[in-house]
Amino acid sequence: MSSNEAVTVRVLDREYTVGVGSGEVEGLMSAARLLDTRMREARGANRMAAVDRVAVLAALNLAHELEQLRAASEHRERELARVLSVLQLKLDSLLDA
Repeated sequence: MSSNEAVTVRVLDREYTVGVGSGEVEGLMSAARLLDTRMREARGANRMAAVDRVAVLAALNLAHELEQLRAASEHRERELARVLSVLQLKLDSLLDA
């Protein structure tokens, strides 16, 4: 059974306490740093931008990147399956000869 611990992260100059498994603290801290960076980029020079708007823009950018990575991964998997199939056919023909 994994235990949760309270971890405080800082995003866009605000602190948030999050419960996380003990083995996931570094991942959470890394994600918080990434989110902070992306929110600062989305906010740009407009220091008065509403935090919820900045958060949505950062989330949209991250979601878009995630979708691009998923599509690229699916493409690589299909290509790998195709190549493996071709190799399997070649091996089968060599073994049958």
